[in-house]
Amino acid sequence: MKKIPMDIVALSHSVTQSHNYAVVLGEKHGRRRLPIIIGAFEAQAIAVAWERMAPNRPLTHDLFKSMMDTFKVDLREVVINNLLDGVFYAQLICYRDNIRYEIDSRTSDALAMAVRFQCPIYTYEFILEAAGVVLEEQEDERRPQPAAPSPSRREKEPQGKEKDKEKDKEGGLNTLSIDDLNKKLEDVLSKEDYKQAAQIRDEINRRKTR
Repeated sequence: MKKIPMDIVALSHSVTQSHNYAVVLGEKHGRRRLPIIIGAFEAQAIAVAWERMAPNRPLTHDLFKSMMDTFKVDLREVVINNLLDGVFYAQLICYRDNIRYEIDSRTSDALAMAVRFQCPIYTYEFILEAAGVVLEEQEDERRPQPAAPSPSRREKEPQGKEKDKEKDKEGGLNTLSIDDLNKKLEDVLSKEDYKQAAQIRDEINRRKTR
């Protein structure tokens, strides 16, 4: 089967599942998007490397990369190779001494490794047909609006107090200056709160693009 190259184009709170995140993959030579719902810890692992943050101590994926580098194992590509009952499956395609190894992986872990090795990400046509969405309008490739999963996996959007908390948190960041945001970013990184660090980094990036 022909592999379709993908890029990570967004990482944000899931619009359908209030306690989870959505990592959105974009078709490199097309307008289709593949949203994948992941947990908070998995989102942190991707965000830390994607936003080039420097944690005080190596995270699990950083440790795994260091071990692979030490033993001269090269991650060449990540392939999201299956979708069963709404669950995505992936493989790490690795080489050592010119020998190819295919290692099964959770998709979130595979993406966390891909951003650390800066290796290509691929999927197949049948997966995009089953779970992909098509952009109606041209959007910013770096920070597009999070795409929703296919209708079969939709749930209600967060309501009430959970939704209010998210608005209050965003409003608090909006009131801070750039200097205050940078100081706050250093503080939360020292506490290893990578979830809040990603939110602060997003706010800083939004200010820079104005």
